[in-house]
Amino acid sequence: MRLGSVEGVPVVAFASHNRTHLWIPAEPSAMTKRHVSLPDDAEASVQGFIDEVDDRLSSAEDTCDVVRDTLIDLHGDRERWEAWKAGEDVSKAERVRLQGYDPCNATLESEYYAEKDEEKFRRSKHLQWLWRQFDATPMADNVEFALRFRRMLGKHLFAECGDGCRLFKGISFTYGHNIEIGDNVVIHDDVHLDDRGKLTIGDRASLSDGVHVYSHDHDLVDQTEVRNFHTVVAADARVTYDAMVRAGCRIGENSVVGARAVVQGDVPDHHVAVGTPARSIRVKPGWEDVAEDLEDGRLPDRSDEREIEYELPDDLDRFDEFQRDRRPPNRSR
Repeated sequence: MRLGSVEGVPVVAFASHNRTHLWIPAEPSAMTKRHVSLPDDAEASVQGFIDEVDDRLSSAEDTCDVVRDTLIDLHGDRERWEAWKAGEDVSKAERVRLQGYDPCNATLESEYYAEKDEEKFRRSKHLQWLWRQFDATPMADNVEFALRFRRMLGKHLFAECGDGCRLFKGISFTYGHNIEIGDNVVIHDDVHLDDRGKLTIGDRASLSDGVHVYSHDHDLVDQTEVRNFHTVVAADARVTYDAMVRAGCRIGENSVVGARAVVQGDVPDHHVAVGTPARSIRVKPGWEDVAEDLEDGRLPDRSDEREIEYELPDDLDRFDEFQRDRRPPNRSR
């Protein structure tokens, strides 16, 4: 006997052993989130601010000036900034803080990487500074505002940033300009996207909290020797909580990487991979006929096919920051 529906899913009652049971079919709901909106006044302020920053970043205006002005106002420091520029005395700490809103007065770890594209990095550094410092403001916790602000900023920072992306707090990356993100991608809190090589994230892919995805690796003996790769998280893939994807791997379409897994090979389309090192434990139900067969669940390593070659400038000042003796000890047989 059909009683009605729950969120559009039919509910059926049946009796057994003098009890009545409810059965709800296991069809997935078409909507798993609620629609959320801001009050009209807040909405107007939020959209006006985002549009203003977007327009300035799209113009010929110096990016450093845009980033500086935006951060001064977001951090509520306009009065002290104006006072300092007017010649008033400020403490040494205040001076460092006020100067630090300008990305030209800041350095990032990735700035030291010798093989980076200097022209692209010049702009992406400024935008990355805005991204990081925005996340340090209380407004970064206003989800409806913050998701839209990061989505706007991503279209200026990333090589590609599709429509409908949801980019949460604490996401970090190496440069930003070597990242391609498709439509309706979800990237949750504290995800690290290493784009020292190249990183592609396909439509509707999802990266859970704490995921790390790498596109560079170090030589086992000489850690100053770096290899860059193209790492891919394909469409509809899910990489779940705290997992790590090694450089040059491909996470296949419609696949799942389990929590805290360490992926060191390719996860084929439709497979579920878990563990350290990760292995495929099954194929998603219903996809068995089209999924690749794997022997013992071992993930194939095809990273060499995705290595990105680079050349360092001839005039580069080469030095070994570790100053280690990498020669193995002589051993008598």
